[in-house]
Amino acid sequence: MQPMDFEKARFNMVEQQVRPWDVLDQSVLDLLFVVKREDFVPPAYRALAFSDMEIPLRVDGVDTGECMWAPKLEARILQELAVKPHETVLEIGTGSGHLTALLAHKAYHVVSVEIDPRLATFGAANLARAGVHNVRLESGDASRGWTSRAPYDAIVVTGSLPLVPSALRSQLKIGGRLAAVVGADPVMSAEIITRVSDVSFDTSRLFETWLKPLRNAEQPSSFRF
Repeated sequence: MQPMDFEKARFNMVEQQVRPWDVLDQSVLDLLFVVKREDFVPPAYRALAFSDMEIPLRVDGVDTGECMWAPKLEARILQELAVKPHETVLEIGTGSGHLTALLAHKAYHVVSVEIDPRLATFGAANLARAGVHNVRLESGDASRGWTSRAPYDAIVVTGSLPLVPSALRSQLKIGGRLAAVVGADPVMSAEIITRVSDVSFDTSRLFETWLKPLRNAEQPSSFRF
């Protein structure tokens, strides 16, 4: 059996999946060759590292119930957030650490918070092996944000939200952007929310998609008159 040609697979991923999904920022495309996706997937799924699919995050044979984003979603969100070299980013849900590493290459500093201890360990090991040092990994529930390091220039939520909590939006700096997949089955949309003043926010809806819900996400009020 021939060993997998990772570089050819990576090239095909970029040209056949990522670029056709309106990811045209060359700095983002280049980064997909720098951050080796196959080094972040669970070993059992390494052959699927470049497939157009979410990859289950099984750690030590145990299914955590979480998944890596498909490559095109990671790249598109990275492009739309337009993180700059002086900026600090909050990532809610470290997972495998792959998106964390992509953000870290763009940002000055990334604070990444993971609620699942197994994934916190897995992601930390992947980031250390990849030599990513401008990331602070913390454990806990950041479903309402992470006030100890706020405010942030950018926030990425790696699980879907039925609504974006005001507590989370309030942790953006003015000019800061929040990327999240918002809604409930069957309709969710990827959104970029930009804080334009102390009290106002602009929302840009990018595309419809589906994502596993964020653990402990704030739910809409069920109260009705």
